[in-house]
Amino acid sequence: MSSVNDDQAPARSGFDAEMAGKRAECDGGGPVAGTRIAGREEFVGTLTGEYVDHGDPPWRWYRMVELSEKPEGYQWDSVWCESGNLYLVDDSSNTDAPNGQ
Repeated sequence: MSSVNDDQAPARSGFDAEMAGKRAECDGGGPVAGTRIAGREEFVGTLTGEYVDHGDPPWRWYRMVELSEKPEGYQWDSVWCESGNLYLVDDSSNTDAPNGQ
């Protein structure tokens, strides 16, 4: 018998000290209000180091706070960014997204 709800993909949370405090850019998609389409959204902020690995195989999502850039009308103080759409801005020699695994 599995302890995971069959209706929900497995998730595991953790903390990555190497990512904590780093400035990053994150882009993704979101619904355009009043339409049936989505548009690109961009965020810039500071990573907390908190992450959630969700799904099987897992996709890693990092929490970003202190948002200096966010979409107009975005009302929250933080955002979860998928590691493949995350770009560190502190280290100019690193243009790759974090490994996430």
